[in-house]
Amino acid sequence: MRIRKAPAGAFVVVCLLASAAGFGRSQLPQYKQSDKVLHFVTFFLITLCFYWIIETNRRRVIHLTLFVCPLAMGVGSEIIQGILPNDREFDPYDILANAVGSIAALLLCSWYHKRMLERKRRAKQYQVVPGEDVDVELGENVNEEGQESGVVREGMTVEEELDNWDENAEDNWDPEEPNGGAETEQAGKTDSAAAAAAEQSAKKRDD
Repeated sequence: MRIRKAPAGAFVVVCLLASAAGFGRSQLPQYKQSDKVLHFVTFFLITLCFYWIIETNRRRVIHLTLFVCPLAMGVGSEIIQGILPNDREFDPYDILANAVGSIAALLLCSWYHKRMLERKRRAKQYQVVPGEDVDVELGENVNEEGQESGVVREGMTVEEELDNWDENAEDNWDPEEPNGGAETEQAGKTDSAAAAAAEQSAKKRDD
């Protein structure tokens, strides 16, 4: 996990400007609900910068951004703004504007992030399954055989073995001889004795 310096610097600058404008005394002229547009734009930029700060997998970035920007900062800033001794009051519609701007930026960043990963995977000749959201960044946890590390391939199931079984193929094992072949040996002796008796009977008839 690495920190991207450019988005981090932009995030700090936007937060400082937003804090100066939001927590200070209001000196900007307002027309009806024009401040809601400022809240939307501010949190759109904050989320846009924050999303690209941490270099990690896509799902983790989405969860972290969703917690920090619209929840912690979007709601927390309005609570702090209502507590501070200035001429500003707590407004739930400001929270709504913050959340809408933050979620809009999050959706845009997530969509672009996914396309960026797909292009990099294609460049590395890695085929992405359509519609599958893979969290492993750029195949970093995939070995040379195309198998993710720590994953053991399953053997053939009984159904697959039955499908691949050829009834005309010769068996690779020898037939078992019960009692260690004693019965086979006894049968051979019986056949030899019967053959000798038949031969003696034939000689007597000839005589």
